[in-house]
Amino acid sequence: MSIENNKKVASEFLSRLSDRDIDGALAMMADDATWWIAGKPGSLPVVGTLSKEQIARLFNRMTSQLRDGLRMNVKSMIAEGDRVALEVESYGELNNGRVYNQEYHMLMVIGDGKIKAVREYLDTQHVFDVWFKE
Repeated sequence: MSIENNKKVASEFLSRLSDRDIDGALAMMADDATWWIAGKPGSLPVVGTLSKEQIARLFNRMTSQLRDGLRMNVKSMIAEGDRVALEVESYGELNNGRVYNQEYHMLMVIGDGKIKAVREYLDTQHVFDVWFKE
């Protein structure tokens, strides 16, 4: 696929997440896709390398705790070869009243029109404060 097509796949994937179309987003991932989330092992239950099945559970768990879903806004995107690098900001209000307003850098590897791997860098302290803090 071309670089422009890879960028379209990355953008469409995040658009589907914003629209709470988790199944549609997951369909854009290869069956053996991996999703790595930055953080020290053991610091949060969501850090490290997750399989497609594990990330599906995470997406569904997050969506169930959000009032109106999680809006994903792509701030910038560049691509080379099979890699797409994105700066993304998310915004969502949880059912408990907390606000999740995260900034990310994501690196997606795309092949044959499917997302094969994602590396996600984010503020893990914000994740803890919003999702896990008592």
